Amino acid sequence: MVVSSPASIQRHFGKLQDPRIRRRLRHELLDIIVIAICAVIADCDTWEDIGVFARKRQAWFRRFLALPNGAPSADTFARVFSRLAPEAFGACFQSWVRAVSAAVGLPHIAIDGKTLRRSFHRASGLGPLHLVSAWATDQHLTLGQVAVDGKSNEITAIPQLLALLDLHGALVTIDAMGCQKEIAAQIVAGGGDYVLTVKANQEHLLEDIQATVERALDGQLPTAQVDQYTTRERGHGRQEERSYVVIQNVEGIRDRRLWHKLTTVGMCYSERAVNDKTSTEVRYFIGSRRLSAKRYGQALRNHWGIENNLHWQLDMTFDEDSSRIQERNAAHNFAWLRRIALSLLKQNESKMSIRGRRKAAALDTAFLEEIACGSAKLANG
Repeated sequence: MVVSSPASIQRHFGKLQDPRIRRRLRHELLDIIVIAICAVIADCDTWEDIGVFARKRQAWFRRFLALPNGAPSADTFARVFSRLAPEAFGACFQSWVRAVSAAVGLPHIAIDGKTLRRSFHRASGLGPLHLVSAWATDQHLTLGQVAVDGKSNEITAIPQLLALLDLHGALVTIDAMGCQKEIAAQIVAGGGDYVLTVKANQEHLLEDIQATVERALDGQLPTAQVDQYTTRERGHGRQEERSYVVIQNVEGIRDRRLWHKLTTVGMCYSERAVNDKTSTEVRYFIGSRRLSAKRYGQALRNHWGIENNLHWQLDMTFDEDSSRIQERNAAHNFAWLRRIALSLLKQNESKMSIRGRRKAAALDTAFLEEIACGSAKLANG
């Protein structure tokens, strides 16, 4: 059961400080947390949904929760999560993730941002909440997140997020917004390596990489320092080819000494044909780890996959983009609930889609229990 497992929700969230006035409490904080996590797993996307689920599943929850005054109401869930510090709530989840990652390791961490588009509040002058998340690409786990007021603030959020993570031995991939010398230095200092996408925000660096790639393709660099790899995919009326060039020669990078442990520059050229339309795209990147073009290609593909495996799932399966929760703590904490639920759902080995698993968990408490206990199985495995 959830509360008795070594890596249970109770164990990792039990130390969370209650922000409410003690003498007025009617419901235990841990009861509220456990019900909310189970409810979001079970296809609940609003406080109202969670309140209904808590009431309808009250007899089941009484098997392992105190519930001294019955099931909490939707207003109670909304009020408690609006008072709860998102950083403290997230720290409890990260405690669980550390138990998991200690067992399985985290070879690749992708960092990217996502905007909750309906979370703005014009009357208060608040724009949409923007979350920068760290994602374990192999384990499909959210490792941490930091909230900012807009995408332009990602540069300040990424160092805060990196400070929360254990980077030892990890390969960290970040898009062009995070291509900063200080961020590269922080990753290396934390024991990790980086792969950073380069665009025009690093003008001289981009020019130098383009010149280096051109020299490599023209045969002006030693062949031992140049590696190439191509993939081709076909299906559903689509053809896509990606060609990677990786160069372990950074003599042409004028600021190379300012980029900690820089060893590699590269390019990915992709050509996509859908029916009669063809589009192309060129991406450039830098890296601190000496890897083959195939390995760099895999890391970049896995990083771009964060859109399908995390962001797309949050929007299409959890309806995150349509969420109208505007109070900042509540919106941030509900985002944590979605990511906790998604991480647990992805650990389940069912052949159903994530949406199907949520529906099944809503209808079958045995299946819901299996998903909620998944953290214990993974942490012990």
